[in-house]
Amino acid sequence: MTPSENTGNELHSSTDVPEANANPSTTTESATTSKRNEETKAPNETNGVTKRTPEVKEEKLSGAEIKKRAKAEKAARRAQVKQETQQPDKGNTPEQIKPAVAVNARKDASRVAPGVPSATPTPNLKGQHKRTGSMSATSQKAIPLRPTQSQVILPSLEQQKESKKVALFGHLYGHPRRTTLAGAGKDVHPAVLALGLQMSNYVVCGSNARCIATLLVFKRVIESYTTPPQNSLTRHLTSHLSPQIDYLVSCRPLSVSMGNAIRWLKLEISKIDPDTPEAKAKADLCEGVDNFIRERITVADQVIATSAAEKIRDGDVILTFAKSSIVQQTLVEAQRRGTTFRVIVIDSRPLFEGKNLARALADLGLEVQYSLTHAISHAMKDATKVFLGAHAMMSNGRLYSRVGTAIVAMMASEVDVPVIVCCESVKFTDKVALDSIVTNEVAPPDELIPADKSQSPLFKWRDAPNLQLLNIMYDVTPAEYIKMVITEYGSLPPSSVPVVHRISTNT
Repeated sequence: MTPSENTGNELHSSTDVPEANANPSTTTESATTSKRNEETKAPNETNGVTKRTPEVKEEKLSGAEIKKRAKAEKAARRAQVKQETQQPDKGNTPEQIKPAVAVNARKDASRVAPGVPSATPTPNLKGQHKRTGSMSATSQKAIPLRPTQSQVILPSLEQQKESKKVALFGHLYGHPRRTTLAGAGKDVHPAVLALGLQMSNYVVCGSNARCIATLLVFKRVIESYTTPPQNSLTRHLTSHLSPQIDYLVSCRPLSVSMGNAIRWLKLEISKIDPDTPEAKAKADLCEGVDNFIRERITVADQVIATSAAEKIRDGDVILTFAKSSIVQQTLVEAQRRGTTFRVIVIDSRPLFEGKNLARALADLGLEVQYSLTHAISHAMKDATKVFLGAHAMMSNGRLYSRVGTAIVAMMASEVDVPVIVCCESVKFTDKVALDSIVTNEVAPPDELIPADKSQSPLFKWRDAPNLQLLNIMYDVTPAEYIKMVITEYGSLPPSSVPVVHRISTNT
C-alpha cells in the first residue's frame, strides 16, 4: 500500500467509524454530515485526492463578434421599448409583460453569437458601452428614448402656419426683396446702394431706364477703383464688380438688357492689355460705357421711333398697354410730323404705369382715353393698331413683357387688329420661353393692396385661410399674335429675332 492510500483509508476510517463512547444521537448526526461532505467532495475527489478545477479564461472577442453582440443588445432594447409603449393585451399588466420581454431579449442575444458571453440588456445596463460593455459614470441616469410614431403628437391644423406662397410658382420665390441698406457688404459702392433702393421702390422702373442707370453707376465704380498691389486690373476689376451686381440682384432681379450690358462690360474688361496703364484703361472703359448707351439704347430708340411713326396714319386709333418709353417716343414723333390720331391707354394694377403715359400725352395735346384691362374688349372695337413695348424678345419669337400684354395681344388678334412691337436689340436673348411659369419675377404680394389698406377686403389677407396672393411682373405673348417687330435693324417678323440677336452680339 502506498502512503496516499494509507492516508485515504485513515481518513475514511476516522470518518466512518464512530467512537465507542459516543452518544447514539450524536453518532447519527455525524454520519449524516459525513455523507453530505462526501457528496460535496465527490465531483472533485478521486480516491480521496482533491482535483483543482481549471480556470476558464474569457475568450477575446473578435470585431465581428463584438458587432453581433452590440446588434443583439440594440435589438433587445428596441423590443423592450416597443413592448413598454404598446397597450397591454390579454389582460396582462405592464409589470407582467416586462419580465417576459427581458427573457426573450436574453434568448435573442444568446442565439446571435454562440459561445460568446451574453450581455443581456437590463434596465440598469442602459449606460453600457456598445462595444466594450463597460459602464459609464453616469450610467445611473435614464437615457432619453426616441418616441415612437404612436407617441408623436402632431400639431393641430390651427397650429400649423399656412404657407402664403402659390405652389405652382414656388420655384420663383427667392429671398425677400431688399428694401433697406441693412446687411449690405462693405465693398458695395454708395452709388450702387442708392440705385438698388430706387429699383426696389420702382423709382427707377422700365427696362431701358434700369439698364442705363446700371451702366452709369458702374462707370462711377470704375472711376473710383484702384488696383490693389500685386494684382492686375483685368482680373481684379471683374471680381470687384461682383458684389455690386449681387446687391442689385438682391434688390430686384436683373432685366435682360441689364444682363446683356453687364456681359458686354466684363468682356471689355477682359480685352484690356495688362501692360496698359491703369488711368488709360479706366478712361477707355468709361468711354466704352458711354458709347454703349448712346449706340445701343439712345440712338436705337430714335431709329425705332422714326420707323414706327411712319406706320401711323391720319385717323388711326393707337392702343397701347401700360407705359413704354419707346412707344411714347413713337407717339410723340408721329404728332411732331403732324399726324392726326388718338390714343387709348390700357392700364393695370398694381403699378398703374399707364397713368404717367396718359398724363404726358395729354400734356402734349393728344386725345387720350384711359381705361383698365377689364374694359379692353370695349376699347379694342375702336382701335386700328396696337403698339407694345417689350421687356425682352425670346429666341423663339415670343414677347416677354409686363403682365397683361398677352391679353391685349390676344384680344387684338381676335378682332384682326395688327400688333406691332417696338424693341431694341439689346433686349434680345437666346433664351426660349414657352410660358410665364418657368421664368418670371414675383413681386411682393402686398403691392396688390390699395393705398387705403383699411378699406380693402385684402387688408388682413395673411390671416385669411386658403387665401394666397400672386403678383407676377411679366407674361409671355405667343409669336402668332405679333404682326411685326421694329428694331434699329429694321422691321422684321418674330421668327427673325435669333438672327438679329446673333448680328448684334457679334458686332
